Amino acid sequence: MSVPAFNRFGVLAIYRFEMARALRTVMQSVLTPVISTSLYFVVFGAAIGSRMTEVNGVAYAAFIVPGLIMLALFTESLSNASFGIYFPKFTGTIYELLSAPVAPAEIVLAYVGAAATKSVVLGLIILATAGLFVPLRIAHPLWMLAFLVLTAVTFSLFGFIIGIWADGFEQLQFIPLLVITPLTFLGGTFYSISVLPPFWQAVTLFNPVV
Repeated sequence: MSVPAFNRFGVLAIYRFEMARALRTVMQSVLTPVISTSLYFVVFGAAIGSRMTEVNGVAYAAFIVPGLIMLALFTESLSNASFGIYFPKFTGTIYELLSAPVAPAEIVLAYVGAAATKSVVLGLIILATAGLFVPLRIAHPLWMLAFLVLTAVTFSLFGFIIGIWADGFEQLQFIPLLVITPLTFLGGTFYSISVLPPFWQAVTLFNPVV
């Protein structure tokens, strides 16, 4: 039995459609997370940074930048991938996709690839935005980019699963809001876990976001 050829045209069509949807909603896709991150930066940098000037030898304002980028990356990867596959289910156009000569793995590749691309671009935009507030030095840019891509792909795959599982818009927001966001806030985003008592340090290490 012959193995079907990779349908790159189908993958590119879905990928471009998802990227075009992000461009149609630039306010929601880019500006809103950037503004939210800037507010985090201003509020936490001003409120806590005035009392905690350094964390492990790093200025507090610079210390929270990776955490803010990861927070945006987690939430945007989940929401982009889950909404991308859920919306065709909601409108009924999923049947057109299923009847097209596109393999399930190719569908996953296209949706996850588009969601991960949008998340990585957003992370880089937030990094550039943070550079306006505090001087930054990236010691290992290639490792940083690889970590961004791997994190975005992982959480986009997770979001794709959520989008398939969800039966309503409420379920789309359940895991990102009630699971991922609290784990991120409790995972050393705005503080170093070394300042915690030994018992809570051990408990925090079970947090997968750490």
